[in-house]
Amino acid sequence: MKITSPKLNASHLTANEVALLRCQTALESKDRGDYDGARKAMAPLWGRVGEPPNSVELHPSVAAEVFLCAGILTGWIGSKEGIEEAQELAKNLISKSITFYESVGDVKKVAAARAEIATCYWREGGYDEARIMLQEALQRLTVGGNTRARALLKLTAVEWSDSRYNAALGILTENASLFEKVTNHTTKGNYHNELAIVLRNLATSEKRGEYFQRAITEYEKAEHEFKLARNVLFRADVKNNLGFLFYTLSRFKKAHEYLDQARRLTASLKDKVGIAQIDDTRAQVFIAEKKFKDAEAVAKSAVKVLEKSGHQCLLTDALITYGIALARSKQTQRAQFTFQKAIEVAHQVGALNKAGLAALTLIEELEDLTPDSLYAAYDRASDWLSKSQSQDLLLRLNAAARRVFATLRGELQAEAATEAILNKPCNLPSEVLKFEASLIRQALAQANASVTRAAALLGMSYQGLAYVIGSRHKDLLKERSPIRKRNRKAEPEEPTS
Repeated sequence: MKITSPKLNASHLTANEVALLRCQTALESKDRGDYDGARKAMAPLWGRVGEPPNSVELHPSVAAEVFLCAGILTGWIGSKEGIEEAQELAKNLISKSITFYESVGDVKKVAAARAEIATCYWREGGYDEARIMLQEALQRLTVGGNTRARALLKLTAVEWSDSRYNAALGILTENASLFEKVTNHTTKGNYHNELAIVLRNLATSEKRGEYFQRAITEYEKAEHEFKLARNVLFRADVKNNLGFLFYTLSRFKKAHEYLDQARRLTASLKDKVGIAQIDDTRAQVFIAEKKFKDAEAVAKSAVKVLEKSGHQCLLTDALITYGIALARSKQTQRAQFTFQKAIEVAHQVGALNKAGLAALTLIEELEDLTPDSLYAAYDRASDWLSKSQSQDLLLRLNAAARRVFATLRGELQAEAATEAILNKPCNLPSEVLKFEASLIRQALAQANASVTRAAALLGMSYQGLAYVIGSRHKDLLKERSPIRKRNRKAEPEEPTS
């Protein structure tokens, strides 16, 4: 396809003006989800992902724009096409643009570029790094406008990705007037889409049913704005999000309808990663419908694509879904391996909330975990999810804790638990007997039930300990070795057991 845009009729322009025009056209194509248009607009300056742009003889401020544009496109195209190391390549290109911007003293452009690097960290799962860079960038992007709006949307995505839903809602609510003034349809669509995502998560985590309808309304507004922007890619994302929302509401037929629409749109763009995300959502719907074999097949396909994409957080989500499908199909060993892989992938990039979610799901889905594995999974999940603002996650953690304690210590009846923590009068003889029983039980355990050896540990004779157990602690008889019958005519001898 040839570029025929009148903007690129550049015969009367200087080399610097042509470069700026090509960057502008490429980024406009990106906002419409037009891969080919973006690539071809930059073709004379930049060939493909993995190559540096040609900025020879360009003014430093223009070279900065070229490197920034190449970096943004590298991160975006690499993300959608599953190109390994694309985000690292993008960060390097954008960092080079920052060097140019600093050389000409353009402070706001430096801030805008740092916001773009933050997006690369977010895609990789580096939420803390992304958050810090965006907060620093926003301190310099003080004037309302599209650049500040986009940085705020990036920060919103970081917060809800890190399960900090109220923080994300606060960003969108406090800056609502700014987004109302924005005229860029893609930016406005992203605002409504981000707001819908946050509302849907809050509806689930805080049991706020009214938020579901608000989320649907915001998704519809986002779809309208993306249509005006002619952005097929983002429209597909909205439809995938709607599919997930209706799955959450157990309206499975409606969920499948939206996922079908999302997949058709995404397939038209040959967006492998986008298709994998939709397949992950589809697998979750199949699990809810108890179609575990279908879920396993679709989830496995999503994992295979995302393993090559560099999207470690998306991969973690898909691995969790795949693990659930395997667990529900009674494939315990494969499920445990998959959950542990999800933990490993998320932990490697510092996405600890994702690692915690994988560990928590491991506890919930697998019944035959060893006590050590169960305890370790809960220990990590409770630590990694400690900063979560999701009430739903906290309730799940509480339920997991009860299971861990029951496995390690045995079930504790409510009345016994209450009795144990209430103040009550102290009966010295009774407490002495309890202490004595506890010491004998420990000694028998260390002596492998041998009364002879237990007596030695306690500094008692065999006969003395046997008498104490038989007269005062008959409940311990089952914990000692069996008593041997002896020939009465023979000399009594101490048993060796």
